[in-house]
Amino acid sequence: MGSEHWNYSTAGFVLTSLFNNSQTHLFLFSMVMLVYILAMAGNTAMVLLIWMDTRLHTPMYFLLSQLSFLDIFFTSVTVPKMIVGFLFGWTSISFGGCGAQMFFFMFLGAAECLLLALMAYDRYVAICNPLRYPVLMSRRVCLLMVVASWLGGSLNASIQTSLTLQFPYCGSRKISHFFCEVPSLLMLACADTEAYKQVLFVTGVVVLLVPITFITASYALILAAVLRMHSVEGRQKALATCSSHLTVVNLFYGPLVYTYMLPASYHSPGQDDVVSVFYTVLTPMLNPVIYSLRNKEVTGAMKKAMRRCGVNRNA
Repeated sequence: MGSEHWNYSTAGFVLTSLFNNSQTHLFLFSMVMLVYILAMAGNTAMVLLIWMDTRLHTPMYFLLSQLSFLDIFFTSVTVPKMIVGFLFGWTSISFGGCGAQMFFFMFLGAAECLLLALMAYDRYVAICNPLRYPVLMSRRVCLLMVVASWLGGSLNASIQTSLTLQFPYCGSRKISHFFCEVPSLLMLACADTEAYKQVLFVTGVVVLLVPITFITASYALILAAVLRMHSVEGRQKALATCSSHLTVVNLFYGPLVYTYMLPASYHSPGQDDVVSVFYTVLTPMLNPVIYSLRNKEVTGAMKKAMRRCGVNRNA
């Protein structure tokens, strides 16, 4: 082999910064910072709002609070490291740090994929089996759903991280990405990774395409039930809650399918960076906004919380 192995356990890697020092990139960096702050504030507010308002203590909002909780950590796995890399030039990352970042990214991302699929089931039961909803979506069932999504995410992350880190890495230490993501790291491996890429594809099918199929089937049944409804108001309410979830699903799954399911020939470092920013920063910021704008219960709870804050301030 032409290039010598370097001691990757001590040497670690170098992440390429997403931005350079030009005025345009400074503006883009400021925008990412703003979106990250809004994502953190929006999702934290959503969790607190659902926890504080008893009217939102229902299965749908419990699952939504879990989605916001996941988003807080999901966006924090990559963005803070990107920020310090740009501001202070700290672009190096240890081998262990890279493994940890990869694990938590895969763990939280897969958990969110599974949770979004389970949220589709919640909407299906609410619209197609409303009389059995309290039984089918009991507190125990909701807790089991959340635990299942977390366990599924951790299993996915454990398999992919351990398999990715077992490869020998030699020559260049420079990862052409702003965080340690599996496809970018595999480019540095000085061993045949084709068999593992097939494993990666199969895991992508399980974590992405199976939930997408489940969501599609749920919404096909929901649509059939909505079309049978005689009440126009009932139709509108059903479609409003479903459209919020469908929008979030498309925003989250679309970029992930591009990253993990399309062949390498469709990828370039620049495109991958843009797509990654979309699902690591933009989507977590948009989720609470989408649910707030399209949901009367959430907007009502927000107004109530703001009035309460105003009364406390005046007192």
